[in-house]
Parts: sequence; C-alpha cells; structure tokens
Amino acid sequence: MNAKTFEPAAELSEDVRTRFLIDGKWQVPLGLERFDLVSPMTETVTLNVPLGSHADMDVAITSARRAFDETDWAYLAPSQRAQYLNRVADEIEARIELFKRVWIGQVGAPAWFVNAISGAAVGHFRFYAGLSETYPFEEQRIAAAGSVTVLREPVGVAALIAPWNAPLVLLTQKLAAALMAGCTTVIKPSPETPLDALLLAECVVAAGIPAGVVNVVPAGREVGSRLVSDSRIDKVSFTGSTDAGRQIAKVCGERLARVGLELGGKSASILCDDADLDDWMRTLAPFTMPFSGQICFAQTRVLVPENRHDEVVDAFVAGVEKFQVGDPWQPDTVVGPVSLARQRDRVLNYLDVGRAEGARVATGGGRALGFDRGYFISPTIFDNVTNDMRIAREEIFGPVVSVIKYRNDDEAVAIANDSEFGLSGSVFSADAERAARIARRVRTGQISVNSFNLDVIAPFGGYKNSGLGRESGVEGLGGFQETKAIFSPT
Repeated sequence: MNAKTFEPAAELSEDVRTRFLIDGKWQVPLGLERFDLVSPMTETVTLNVPLGSHADMDVAITSARRAFDETDWAYLAPSQRAQYLNRVADEIEARIELFKRVWIGQVGAPAWFVNAISGAAVGHFRFYAGLSETYPFEEQRIAAAGSVTVLREPVGVAALIAPWNAPLVLLTQKLAAALMAGCTTVIKPSPETPLDALLLAECVVAAGIPAGVVNVVPAGREVGSRLVSDSRIDKVSFTGSTDAGRQIAKVCGERLARVGLELGGKSASILCDDADLDDWMRTLAPFTMPFSGQICFAQTRVLVPENRHDEVVDAFVAGVEKFQVGDPWQPDTVVGPVSLARQRDRVLNYLDVGRAEGARVATGGGRALGFDRGYFISPTIFDNVTNDMRIAREEIFGPVVSVIKYRNDDEAVAIANDSEFGLSGSVFSADAERAARIARRVRTGQISVNSFNLDVIAPFGGYKNSGLGRESGVEGLGGFQETKAIFSPT
C-alpha cells in the first residue's frame, strides 16, 4: 500500500464502506442512492458509497429516541459516561493515523494542517470525560423558603450535522459533549466526506457505547432536512454555511427545537504599527489560508497600518510565494487543492469579482500552474481592498486574502467589526497590553494576541452571522443540556 495515496477499499472495513450504524448494528442501507467520492488531487473516483434514504433516517431517529426514552443512558452517573468517553478516545487514538489518511484522501487537506489539528478529536473526548469530576451536573442552593436543587440534564435526542471540510474534529467536538451530557444522537455527515463519521462509528462500537446512543447515516440535503424537521429531534447542532444555518434555524424556530449553529467567518488579523512583521509571518501567515482557506477561522482580512502598508504587502507576498503548492501528502506542502469542483469554480469566480471591484492582485489570481489535474488554485493576495468590497465581506472559502489599510487603532477595530461575521481574529503588537485592549474591542468569538491558538478547553463559536451558541470548553457541554430547578421546603 502506497503511504502517499489513500486506498479506501484496502484500508477501510466493509462496514465503513458499505453500511450505516443504526441501533448498535451495521445496517445495509434501505435506499438505492449512491455517491462518488472524487479525489481533489486527481479528479478520479476513489469510492462509490451509499447515501441514506428517508427510510434509513427514520429508523435512525427511532433508534435514538428509544435509547433516550427507554434505556438508562441519560441517567447514568457522569463518571460512568466518562468511562465510555475515555474508551472512545482510546479507539480514536489507536486509529489516528488512519483518520489522518482519510482526511487527506477525501478532501486534500495538507499533511501539516492535518497533523496539527487531528489530535483535537481525542482531546475533545478526554476533556469532556474529565468534566465528570468538576462540572456541576447537580448543585444545591438556599432559597428564600427551603432549598432548591439545580439539575443540568440532557436535552434529549441530538442531530449532529457535520460539514465536508474538517469532519472528524468538528464532529467529535459535538459528539463528545452530547454524550457527556447524556444525549443520544443521530449523526449526518456530508455526502462528500462520510468516511470519518463511519470510522468514528467503529470506535463507538468498539468502546461499547450502548445500542441506539450513536447512529450514523450519511445523507444529502433533502434527507438532512427531514432530520432537522422531525419532532423527535430535541436539539440540532449544525456546522456549515451561513445560508444553510439560516434555513435550519427557521425550521427549528417553528417547532421551538434547540439549535446550535457554527457558521461562516471573515476574520481580521490586525497588525499594529509596532508589530514584529517577521513574527507575524512565521506565526500567522499560514493561517490566512490554512487548508487552502477552507476553514471557518481563516484570517482572510489582513488589516495593516498605512505607514507600513508597502512593507507588509511586500513581505506577505514574498512569504506566500514561497508556500509550496501541490501534493497534500508531502510534509512541505503548505497549500493543497481546494476540495470540490464546485468550490474551485466558486473561488475562481471571486477572483474575477475582486478584479472587477478594483482590487489589485498582488500575487496569484488564478489556477495554479503546473497541474494537469486537480482543483489547484494559486494562493492569492488582493491589495487595495476596501472593506465594502465583496471579497472583503463574503466568505470565499479558498486561498484568497484581502489586505486593507487603516489609519489608527480605532479605525482598525471599526473595520474588523464592520462585518456580518464574528468568528475569529488576531492582533499583533510589540505592546501586549495594547494588543489585548484592541482584542477586547473586536466583536468576535475567539481572538489571539501575538499568536494563533485553538484549544479544546476554550469555547468556540461566533457573534452575529457566525452562529448561535458555543462548542468546545465547558460551554459546549451546556449546549446539550436543559436546566431544571427542584424546590424543597427544607
């Protein structure tokens, strides 16, 4: 087997390739719909997989509902559920190299990014298992008359809908919290990336999670809509586009189902006039277009002071032009292909939009040269961008960054906040206190000072159109809970 290609027929079990996990068993699909998984490097079909039908989804929902209503899963002591979570973490850890290969093979995520991020999948399960010892699942309070017991109970059956770009990490972020809370789940991975969720299902089975607690059915949008609208689903947790998130929120709002949304971003990296440019280039430049910019926290607006504009642009262009573009399996590749043909076309269209709006292409601006096959786009920096341009306001989801000038700290904050999004960000300054003051003023869910960080202990999510609620951290557990107060006269 070639270590630098992914061969799903040889590397994955027949269950993962051909079946769904429903009610604790690997089930043959009830429908006939199939989907071709296409390599973004070669544009060839790597595997033909089944997609779930309405009937498959109905059986999965029934299974999850029964597991919540008729078994003791929701009433186990937190320490008992923690044991299950730690066993799942062990199983993921044992397969982590295969999970990495699945990620690279399905969507072309570069190895450096996959190696940096994949460990969070284990981290999510370990973190939430650890909360069993410290989290206030139950607490006593003194009331005006007697006492009150506050219980934090599972919300019920949770639908977990994962996107195509980083399915393992984003799915474990949801699943670990949902299981620790005591929920049962129906997982719907994207049609383009079903393998991560099904390989995770193998981990769940091996860890002994009771039947019906975790169900996995890859499906398209129509069947996914059925999942979201089903009255047996108590909570929908969705990661994906803002437009899709709006539709899900509308459906959930009509039936007052709980909903959590992790959506788009157009995050700003602010370089102060005293910032160490070399440090910014080393630390942050790769995260302006990580995974070819197909990640929600990409720092796609770079805000630079007028008096350092030319210096920053020259250094940024020089650095990006050194980024190795190509085979994502190679450890020195910084930018691989975009993942899907439709994504390639979307990004190329935005390059035309940027030119038409009057922005200057400082580097890149089209298909990457030297590739006969694959969805490769040259890393692109637009200069002379104003914050009212579409390329500065809309999430492109490609290796495209806008450089925007500002005059002072107040204007930098105003530009950063002049966005419908508010997911991530960064501030660089030689004066750490100054950078921290600026960071506090930016309306965003996460922001780093003189660094770029993600961590399972920190809440992740956004302001404004970047979503509703938080995942990861203690806050992520609360998203899968209801709160009950029980009064007692003594």
